[in-house]
Amino acid sequence: MSEARNRIGRPVAAAAAAVVLSLTASGCVTVHGELEIVPSTTKGQAARAVDTFVDAYNKAEKTYDADADAKYVTGALGAIDAAKLKAGRALNPNGNPKHVPLKLTDTQVTVPKKAGWPRWFVTNSETTRVPGYRWVMVFTRNAENAPWAVSYLSLFRNGTVPKFKQDKDGWAESVAPDASGLAQRPKDMGKKYIQYLKKGGDGYAPGLHTTRWRQTREKIDSRPGLTTQFIDESLNSGDYAPVALRTENGGALVFFTTRRYEKLTAFPGSNLPAIGPDVKALMKGEPKQSAMYGYVSGQAAIDPPGTSGKVNVVSRVEGITTAEGN
Repeated sequence: MSEARNRIGRPVAAAAAAVVLSLTASGCVTVHGELEIVPSTTKGQAARAVDTFVDAYNKAEKTYDADADAKYVTGALGAIDAAKLKAGRALNPNGNPKHVPLKLTDTQVTVPKKAGWPRWFVTNSETTRVPGYRWVMVFTRNAENAPWAVSYLSLFRNGTVPKFKQDKDGWAESVAPDASGLAQRPKDMGKKYIQYLKKGGDGYAPGLHTTRWRQTREKIDSRPGLTTQFIDESLNSGDYAPVALRTENGGALVFFTTRRYEKLTAFPGSNLPAIGPDVKALMKGEPKQSAMYGYVSGQAAIDPPGTSGKVNVVSRVEGITTAEGN
């Protein structure tokens, strides 16, 4: 199954300027406050968050029980995960008979310093799920007592994960959504990407998720006996908000979310393409003449320094989250 289509292995204003100090159970002093620039977490806490996620993810995959990992996935990955588990449960109420546990090895953790919530960090791991690729994930949380949840999952070919800028203590630098000095501001990336998919342009490096994805969409739109309508939108708030890390060269690695709907309508005398059982499990209505599919997609893009470079969309992981027939 392709990277673009499947769940891998299966398809906030400052409240106060005051700084409050409190003692944690370990006796360490924790700084709270919207204006303090501090590491999002410790490396040890991040490692434990990864282990917790893997345990929950595996349980959900094995049992098709969405409650098993609902607290540990969110944003783009959460939407894709929930739909896949729903379909899996419908088709196999007793669980996944072909489940192979997810294992992550050689996990590297990058923790940025930032002010305010949400807090987040990035991991980069080797996995046997997709040989030759590394899983790069964004863990996020919106409050100190909330669990860490994965909002973005991206795939990078071995050796292609960018190097991140770090200070003398090993902390990375987060890039603000409205940061200038880049080819695109992170908060604009989703909107500009869907504009590119509709109309083209020269702001993107050619590749699988840019030029070739536009070509694929054109082919889909020209199938005989069918009309296809694409409706794209950028998801830019809450757990779908973009996050960005500063790279060594002064650019940024940006994670952002888009959603699209594909409406297929068959001409009289023609049939809709065959619908797989996992998609049928999500289908509302009867697809007699038309079918509408909703996709959520998490992208990772390298945003070069300066204002004249080309954005390189290096990963796109998506899944069908809704289906409706008429």
